[in-house]
Amino acid sequence: MNLDDIRSDIDQIDLELVNLLESRMALVAQVAAFKQMTGTRVLDNTRELAILARVSNRVANPDFTETVVNTFKDVLKNSRAYQEKMLND
Repeated sequence: MNLDDIRSDIDQIDLELVNLLESRMALVAQVAAFKQMTGTRVLDNTRELAILARVSNRVANPDFTETVVNTFKDVLKNSRAYQEKMLND
């Protein structure tokens, strides 16, 4: 396998990630709508810690755990920011 092949595989995974992240954000929008109706706060520390623990436990290669968990922290941070934006618009 050469560098172009590896990059092509990465590009394919990136496309899948975009689709998955977009699907996730559509659900985040539904969460924000629910929170707006019920007056619930955006940040749910218990939920976020549970997500990060679940992610950490699912990473097969321990060398990747920190990076994958940090990536999910960014996903959660951006999901919260989107919810805040929806609640303030």
